[in-house]
Amino acid sequence: MSEGDTDVRDASEEPTGRPANDPTDEAAGKGDHRAIDATGLSHAFGDIRVLDDVSLSVGTGEIVALVGPNGSGKSTLLRFLANVRAPDEGAIRVGTDGHTRVGYLPQQPIFRSGFTAADTLQFYAQFVDGDVDVSKILDRVGLAHAGNRRVEALSGGMARLLGLGRALIGDPAVLILDEPASGLDPGMVERLFDIVSSLADTGTAIILSSHNLGPVERTADRVVVLDDGSFVADGTPRELIESAGTTDLQTAFGTLVSTDGVDGR
Repeated sequence: MSEGDTDVRDASEEPTGRPANDPTDEAAGKGDHRAIDATGLSHAFGDIRVLDDVSLSVGTGEIVALVGPNGSGKSTLLRFLANVRAPDEGAIRVGTDGHTRVGYLPQQPIFRSGFTAADTLQFYAQFVDGDVDVSKILDRVGLAHAGNRRVEALSGGMARLLGLGRALIGDPAVLILDEPASGLDPGMVERLFDIVSSLADTGTAIILSSHNLGPVERTADRVVVLDDGSFVADGTPRELIESAGTTDLQTAFGTLVSTDGVDGR
């Protein structure tokens, strides 16, 4: 898996919407507690700075969408929040009331060939406490019909759904999804965002990146726009749309970032 998201430039615009990078702000979540609290995250790959003093808090049951152009630092930030790797600077606290498990769906989930989808989930289930109902997870992510199919025979979209299933093992307090809707047909995109909403309703904090801004607008509690390694906007979908003077989030996105070649505009 490549490091990705390394083509950045110096940010030059003032944030739009809520003040960005303010760790004293209360997370605008549905719950009363912060499930994830990241402060002062900075990182560079060689002489290329991919994150510059980024702070983010997410409340229990809150859905936060991280959007931005390719190369803005999204995947790098998500890996830090998922504890896959550590930033050069900054601190991250995850979980509430002792529940610190994080579920993570990378942009390109990888599975060992020769195993079925059910076998794959059963393998990862052995690393968590308690019983795991693999059949229930497969059904929840829309793969009940494919439990006996070998992973190499899954389509790209189905492999991504299996990755979501793997992330759900152990009932994580925080779920981090990197482009979860990539490769899915429109019906499965809607199903995926329905799953995200139902998980948030049970108190799971969710951070996801996506170029599918229609479902993001309908589902996310907050949208955080990352450009050139810094947050340039942070607010509800409606707040960002109104601040940009547009009628939808897809159009607003193009006015909030400085990059000329906007992916998803």
